[in-house]
Amino acid sequence: MERATYRIAPGRSIREALSGASSFLAAAGVMEPQHNARLLLEHVLELEGAAFYAEMGQPFPAERTADWEAVVNRKAAGEPAQYIIGSQEFYGRPFSVTPAVLIPRPETELLVEAIMQHGDRLWPGGTPHVLDVGAGSGAISVTLAAERPRWRVSAGDISAAALAVAARNAKANGVTVDLREGDLLQPFTGETVDILVSNPPYIPAADIEGLQREVRDHEPRTALDGGPDGLDPYRAMVGQLPLLAAPPRLIGFELGMGQAREVARLLEETGHWGRIVIVPDLAGIERHVLGIAD
Repeated sequence: MERATYRIAPGRSIREALSGASSFLAAAGVMEPQHNARLLLEHVLELEGAAFYAEMGQPFPAERTADWEAVVNRKAAGEPAQYIIGSQEFYGRPFSVTPAVLIPRPETELLVEAIMQHGDRLWPGGTPHVLDVGAGSGAISVTLAAERPRWRVSAGDISAAALAVAARNAKANGVTVDLREGDLLQPFTGETVDILVSNPPYIPAADIEGLQREVRDHEPRTALDGGPDGLDPYRAMVGQLPLLAAPPRLIGFELGMGQAREVARLLEETGHWGRIVIVPDLAGIERHVLGIAD
């Protein structure tokens, strides 16, 4: 069945454009259609906040019609709005995103906060070396470098394209992050790492086809597929710990629903961390596991 195409009739107001696009996206099966339509419209009109709403009654600018129709149709086809506009906010900062990287999620902000909280306690006024494994857009590493300028921050990723995005985000946010290409901990062999943090792929391979089409069809598979049970990257990182000069005093992982207890057990079995903490996200899902050597 051929997909319907969005068109805006001449003479419509900006408010009518927003309403019409929201209805069109809803009919196309897009989740949060009004939110997505607003994001796209703010992008096309180069307006945001109060300025955007102040223009609601104005006629839709004819010179923006083609751009507006194009982005609405891309969204209706399942493309994430963040890739269309090229940006996603994380911890109050704009991050460039492309199909080479996973779109930063709000729950990852809680992992950043937990790392900062425990890092401040373990190294008061100090300069720990932080390693973010699986840099992606640089959301974690760039945020830590910006929020804790005394900390020395490194990040690795197997994808050169992802590292290029992370480098742009580090530059845009005025921070320095040592970015290296390679598999998990291998690029940092022999180095002293005080804090290890990672949001690796954790979706069980068989579950990927059941994901929302925006994720399944557009976000990088290498950032989603965690192997048969979703835990392969965690096992691999724990297995690579001997590559480092010593185990990090603080380790923090993000993970999927139902995986926290198994990852906590994995960390406990190493004997490196005397305290294992499970942190729930705002929905109450056990989302992060920390290992702490006090």
